[in-house]
Amino acid sequence: MDSGSSPSLFPLHRCKTIHLVRHGQGIHNVEGAKNYKKLMKPEYFDAHLTPLGWQQVDNLRKHVHESGLSKRIELVITSPLLRALQTAVGVFGGEGYTDRMDILPLMVANAGYSERPSISSLNCPPIIAIELCREHLGVHPCDNRRSISDYQFLFPAVDFSLIESDEDILWKANVRELKEEVAARGLKFLNWLSTRKEKEIAIVTHGGFLFHTLSALLNDCDPLAKKEMCKHFANCELRSMVIVDRSMTGSDSSTTNYPGKIPDGLDSPSGVASENLEKRKS
Repeated sequence: MDSGSSPSLFPLHRCKTIHLVRHGQGIHNVEGAKNYKKLMKPEYFDAHLTPLGWQQVDNLRKHVHESGLSKRIELVITSPLLRALQTAVGVFGGEGYTDRMDILPLMVANAGYSERPSISSLNCPPIIAIELCREHLGVHPCDNRRSISDYQFLFPAVDFSLIESDEDILWKANVRELKEEVAARGLKFLNWLSTRKEKEIAIVTHGGFLFHTLSALLNDCDPLAKKEMCKHFANCELRSMVIVDRSMTGSDSSTTNYPGKIPDGLDSPSGVASENLEKRKS
């Protein structure tokens, strides 16, 4: 058998299932698809979802529930840009919301011009925001985030504690992040992800970030697999993959492995016993 096409094995407890999601259609996607220079418009600052983008969110949410993913996902990680936050809470948030003082909503009503009711934080996985999975940094106003204090008002139950600066100190008006820098940031994000204890995680992020990260990560893999995993994501597309912690930096002990020999007893494998018999005969 060709070793290049052979199946490979790895311990389960050193693997995670990740569900990669690109945000729904943003206001910048509409004109940007026709003319790239339109992304320079100041009014696209921290672009929010379009009405069509929210329809895409609703359809992905339906899929996530019908497929059973909503019951398996332990954690949702999102980029701290408005369109990603709206997608994350819209897809993975709880059902409905009633005005209860003891329960914070994931999203307040009409957050980011959404014309949507509040979204509940009940019966859904925790959602945390992290800078590492942001879109290409710099120059384009759509990729410039607002202050974390503003987001905390709009998304009260989202965890922003891993973001150190209230203001956006990463985005520069005259310097665009290189593709290689995006990929390096993406690999750093995946290394951080491997330290998390959760085994099934959804990640809501951006098309450029996903393309450059996956292209760098899968550079040496099978060409067909790379083609399947690295093609550009559509708005609100979800792809499920397994990430392997080969460095063992974040692997916990297995929760399913069983040591055997309980109670203890003789257990020489038949092949070993046969070899020992042949040695005694000789």
